[in-house]
Amino acid sequence: MVTQKKIITVPGFKFAGVSAGIKLNRKKDLALIYSEVPAVAVGTFTQHPAAAAPVLLSKKRIRRGQAQAVVINSGNANASTGGAQGMQGALAMTAQVAELLGLKPADVLVCSTGVIGVPLPQEKIKAGIMSAARRLSSEQFKAAAQAILTTDQDIKVAQVQGKLGAKPYQLAVMAKGAGMIEPHMKGVKPVKHATMLAFAMTDLAVDAAWAHEALQAAVEVSFNAISVDGDTSTNDTCILLANGLVGNKPLKAKSAGAKVFQQQLTACLQQLAEAMVADGEGATKVVKIQVTGAKNAKEAKTAAYGIANSQLVRTAFFGGDPNWGRILAALGNSGATCRPDRVDILIDGVTVCRKGCDAGSTAERQAARKMQQPKFTVEVRCGVGKATHEILSSDLGYGYVKLNSHYRS
Repeated sequence: MVTQKKIITVPGFKFAGVSAGIKLNRKKDLALIYSEVPAVAVGTFTQHPAAAAPVLLSKKRIRRGQAQAVVINSGNANASTGGAQGMQGALAMTAQVAELLGLKPADVLVCSTGVIGVPLPQEKIKAGIMSAARRLSSEQFKAAAQAILTTDQDIKVAQVQGKLGAKPYQLAVMAKGAGMIEPHMKGVKPVKHATMLAFAMTDLAVDAAWAHEALQAAVEVSFNAISVDGDTSTNDTCILLANGLVGNKPLKAKSAGAKVFQQQLTACLQQLAEAMVADGEGATKVVKIQVTGAKNAKEAKTAAYGIANSQLVRTAFFGGDPNWGRILAALGNSGATCRPDRVDILIDGVTVCRKGCDAGSTAERQAARKMQQPKFTVEVRCGVGKATHEILSSDLGYGYVKLNSHYRS
């Protein structure tokens, strides 16, 4: 993770983060990302059936594979606000940004995060956009990263400085997410003739079709492989902007440096995904759930999420209780093929359940000590096949209930 004091810059990009008064606490709540030149744009978006208006609008616009600005507000999700009203609000935000920056509205994307079911405070947002446009600066990356937060404890940012031949380039990512986290995002392929939020910016030139595939692959093993509370948001979005100011030939699948860049992008997203789990509302522990020996890939994933989202399992994590019976029960309830007499369960390498039976008090004591750590692994060996799946989750404690029982007040 990038240190708080380090200034993050990406050539050709400017940022702003301001307080528009959307949040009751007066913290920053409106961000603006601007590329001084048109940028290749690709994204992945929530598959939620009640996707918010900003998601629907950005999905439509990003199909062209190009954008030049993104406006983001926090404190209000602009979701379930009435189809026409919600879309009008999203369109108004992008139209204002376009007018202020001399762009076409189609080149402006929009994202929102916060309380669901409350109409956008249009006058506050209008004033906030005016303020953000005036404050755009190459050195305000972290101010923008602050403005996209909701219940997060701190900003989530990552940066890579690389070289393509002799040409240096930058990749920087900001993200938010602490609750309502179980993303299932898919991309929108660019047309050639494709609540967590994440925004990646680079000055490399990339081919839009390749970038779409690269981003989807990176998201699949990062944001799509975490769960804080099992609730998929109406607003999940991850966007990559590449303005090409490095002057390189656009990266494609077999281009020199393409593989390295994809690895760097994946590493940044995985870093921020883990930060989301660690910052999960009320979370005290990060738990890696590894399912092995499942019947097939689909069942391995089903089993992993079934275990990660079990309230009984997650409260046991919070208490440091190696209650493997809860894990086995969650596996059975998940819908994945389960033969209890073949199941082994290990906690940080300590076998607590062998062939569906207790492994003894010594193992339990050892596992309990492992579970006092801020990070540990739970491996579930199903014994019915060869498929595997891995996700990151967190424990469930008092803090989650306290925060979410008063979220709107």
